[in-house]
Amino acid sequence: MLDKIASLTQKLSPGLRQVLSNIGWLVFSKFIELGLSLVVGVWITRYLGPTQFGILTYAISFVGMFRFASLQALKTIVVRDIARTSTTKNETLGTTFALQLAGGLVTLVAAVGIIHWLQPNEPLTHWLVGIIAAGTFFNAFNTIDFWFQSQIQSKYTVVARNSAYVFMAAIRIGLIQLQAPLIAFAWARSAEIILGSIGLVIAYHKHGNHLQAWRVSWQRAKELLQEGWLLVASGIAVYIYVDIDKLMLGSMLLDKSELGFYAAAVKISGILDLFPMTLASSILPKLTALKERSHQDYFEKLQVYFDISTLIWLASAIPVSLLSHYITQIIYGSDFAAAGTLLSVYVWSQFNSCFGVARSTVLTIEKKLKFTLVFTTMGAIINLILNFLLIPGYGAMGATIATIITYLIVIILINFLIKELRFIGTLIIRSFNFYAAILRIKKMTE
Repeated sequence: MLDKIASLTQKLSPGLRQVLSNIGWLVFSKFIELGLSLVVGVWITRYLGPTQFGILTYAISFVGMFRFASLQALKTIVVRDIARTSTTKNETLGTTFALQLAGGLVTLVAAVGIIHWLQPNEPLTHWLVGIIAAGTFFNAFNTIDFWFQSQIQSKYTVVARNSAYVFMAAIRIGLIQLQAPLIAFAWARSAEIILGSIGLVIAYHKHGNHLQAWRVSWQRAKELLQEGWLLVASGIAVYIYVDIDKLMLGSMLLDKSELGFYAAAVKISGILDLFPMTLASSILPKLTALKERSHQDYFEKLQVYFDISTLIWLASAIPVSLLSHYITQIIYGSDFAAAGTLLSVYVWSQFNSCFGVARSTVLTIEKKLKFTLVFTTMGAIINLILNFLLIPGYGAMGATIATIITYLIVIILINFLIKELRFIGTLIIRSFNFYAAILRIKKMTE
């Protein structure tokens, strides 16, 4: 069997083998995280219970409201530019790192200040928000990950981050055994980011690179922000139409257990994000280079990309929806039984990850990021209104329905309303011809 796989692999082009190898490492990483999450993460959720888990989720969502300031949205631009030319990599990486450090500081100060103003009588929430926000400061070291992604060498990132993840998983188990308070798990979250950052630095140096070679250029910063400000600005809108549901559930409902049930369902569904995200991170550099060489081949590969995205969505959503009650009972226990119904509906919103990530990849390559702000702004407005109308009467299920309607409009329907993006809508529609899609995928691997 292994000989057959090796023989098939040798028939593939070097570029395709490199992409598949990179995908393999990323999938391996996600499966490790998934495995530990299903053990340690679920153990923590069971230990905390719906109410405390809801409080922790609220704090994480609150800090997430400021994540746009950390400028992580510059990733696709940095990866694209280095993939095109590596001669200015030190200037690009150094400038990106400096921008993200400044953004992390803004996130910390803003999150802590505003939570004290909004909820002056909840010291536990203050501490949780402060600790979690402090951890985001070290996300600036993700700049190193951008470099490895541009070289399609994610295995170094996988080793660095998974080492930190495994170590902190052991620490979290110890916290449960010691009956640690809720705040200890917030500290563990930030410690994991710090250890992961140290691992990235070590991996970068072992690969023959040096942080000391990075240079900060105000001109390069200006260029990155001029092109990326749409992505950064849309980060605010992205938060509203993706994560505002958790913040609104925690703010509008006194019983935080409702947020706990919802967060549990979203967490299970979110595990499925690993497939489209892994595919996108590996295919972006190759599609970028392909567009420069052959437009026909480029569009053929784009169609295959959307074909795979559709199959990933359906192959994930159908079984999870049908088995949702069993899944939540097995994973979280009887205390989280109410999450089963939520999961059976929420999991269908995964088309957002599959088609949304694919479209984002195309917009980056085509240099049409201006539309990103349109999508996210429209999505933010729709989701905010729908959550405001549905949460008071329907609670977490209202937030679930609001999410699906919002994604349907912003991810699918809007493509047919904008002339320049109708080809993306066509790619999506054609991908539902499963017979033709499978033939196209098979042809690509021959």
